[in-house]
Amino acid sequence: MRSGVAGRWGVFLFWVEVEAEEREELATSSRRRRWHRVRWRRPCRSQEVSPPRLRPLPAAPLPPSGPGTPGPARGPRLCTPHAAAPGPGRTRRPHEERRERSDQEQMFSNSDEAVINKKLPKELLLRIFSFLDVVTLCRCAQVSRAWNVLALDGSNWQRIDLFDFQRDIEGRVVENISKRCGGFLRKLSLRGCLGVGDNALRTFAQNCRNIEVLNLNGCTKTTDATCTSLSKFCSKLRHLDLASCTSVTNMSLKALSEGCPLLEQLNISWCDQVTKDGIQALVRGCGGLKALFLKGCTQLEDEALKYIGAHCPELVTLNLQTCLQITDEGLITICRGCHKLQSLCASGCSNITDAILNALGQNCPRLRILEVARCSQLTDVGFTTLARNCHELEKMDLEECVQITDSTLIQLSIHCPRLQVLSLSHCELITDDGIRHLGNGACAHDQLEVIELDNCPLITDASLEHLKSCHSLERIELYDCQQITRAGIKRLRTHLPNIKVHAYFAPVTPPPSVGGSRQRFCRCCIIL
Repeated sequence: MRSGVAGRWGVFLFWVEVEAEEREELATSSRRRRWHRVRWRRPCRSQEVSPPRLRPLPAAPLPPSGPGTPGPARGPRLCTPHAAAPGPGRTRRPHEERRERSDQEQMFSNSDEAVINKKLPKELLLRIFSFLDVVTLCRCAQVSRAWNVLALDGSNWQRIDLFDFQRDIEGRVVENISKRCGGFLRKLSLRGCLGVGDNALRTFAQNCRNIEVLNLNGCTKTTDATCTSLSKFCSKLRHLDLASCTSVTNMSLKALSEGCPLLEQLNISWCDQVTKDGIQALVRGCGGLKALFLKGCTQLEDEALKYIGAHCPELVTLNLQTCLQITDEGLITICRGCHKLQSLCASGCSNITDAILNALGQNCPRLRILEVARCSQLTDVGFTTLARNCHELEKMDLEECVQITDSTLIQLSIHCPRLQVLSLSHCELITDDGIRHLGNGACAHDQLEVIELDNCPLITDASLEHLKSCHSLERIELYDCQQITRAGIKRLRTHLPNIKVHAYFAPVTPPPSVGGSRQRFCRCCIIL
C-alpha cells in the first residue's frame, strides 16, 4: 500500500513539474509558431521553403457510444471522436480531406505535442489512464487528440459500470462498447438500463468473450435469448445478475448450465417463473456455485433445495427470502450438504421451526449471517443451540421472532464475540435485563455496531445506560419504544457522541376537560 501511494505521489509531483515546464515552453512555442507562420506566408524569393515532414498517425478507434446517444443521468456524455463523419447525402471535399489528414498527422508531432506527452512515454500515460473511471476517461479524451486515442484504448475499458453515469442508454451504446473493448472487457454493469435488449446483448456476447462479471439487474427486456447467447460465447462467465428479469425461465438456467461451467454467483431474484426443474438443470452443470440468490422465486419448493444440497458443496451464500413454500425438510438438506455455508437468508419463510437452527448449529459452524425475520415459530431453544455452535456470527436479523426472550440475548452475549449487527424489532418480550447482558457481553466493547429495538415496549432508559460501554456502537433504532425518553437519549450521546439515534416521540395528548364541552386537541393538530 505504501509503495502504491508513494508511486502515485511521485507521478503527481512529476506532473506538477511538467506543468511548470509546459507553461514556459508554451509561451516560447507560441511565438515560434507565429514567426513560422509569417515566414511561411512570405518566403524570401531566393529561399525555397518546404513544409515540415510529419509522422503519420494511426487511425483513431471508435468511441464507446455512437452519435445521438441519449444524455447521461449525471456526468458527461460518452465520448465521440474529434472528426465527425460526413452526413448522409454529403460528399467530403478534397480540401476538407487534406485538412483532416494534416490535423491527424500533427496529433503526435513534436512541434505541437505538450510537454507531458514528451516527458512521459505513451505506455506510462496509458497505464495512468487505466486507473480512471468512465467519466474521467471521457473527460481526458476531450483534452487533445493524443489523449483521445489513449483514453479510448480498449485496455482502459476492462471494468465499466454505467449505473451512476448513464442509465437511459440504448442497445447501440452497448454494441459500440463491445466493439471498442472486445476481449479486454472483464466486468460490465448495466444495472437499471431498461432500453437494453436481447439483440444488443447478443452482439456484446459475440465481441466480449472474456467477460467474467455481468450485471443485468433490472434489464426487463432481457429474456432467455440473452442467456442462450452468453452460454454460446461467454464460457468464462463467473458472476451473473439477472434480478428482476421477469422473462427469464428455466430455459435460461439450462443454457447457463451447458455453456458456463465456471459460474460461481447467480442472482435470479424475483424471476418467479423459475421452478425446481430449472434449479436441477443449473446445479448439475454448475457445481461450483458459491452464491445463489433466489429471493422472491415463489414457485420453489423443498425439492429444489435438495438438488442444491446434493450438487453444490462449495455454496457459501444462499438467499431464500419470501420463498413461502420452503419448509424444514428442504433447508435441513442444505445444511447437511453445504458445510461451508456462511450466509443464509430465510426471512419470510414462515413455515420453518427450531429444527433449522439445530441443523445449522450441527453442520454449519462457519455461519456469519443469519436473517430469519418474520419467522414466528423460532424460539429460545433453537437460538441457544445455534449460539453455542456458531461462534462466528456477525449479523442476525430476528425481527418479528415474537417468541424469543432475554434468554436468547444471554446466549448470544456469551458465545458470539463477533456480533456486529443485531435486529430485535417487534420482539416484544425483550426487556432491560437482556440488553444488560448484551452490553456486558464479549461483543459489546469492540464489535457491536448496530442494534435495532423498534416496537419493544418493555425497553426503558435503563437499556440505554447498559449500552454506554459499547464504544463501537454507530446506530440504534428506537421507534415506538414508549418508555424511552429524550433525556435518556441525551445521556447516551454524552458517552457516545458519534452515535446515530433513530427515535420517534408521539405528541402528548392533553387530558379531556372536566365539565367543559369544548373539544380538546393534541399538540400536533391545528384548529381551523
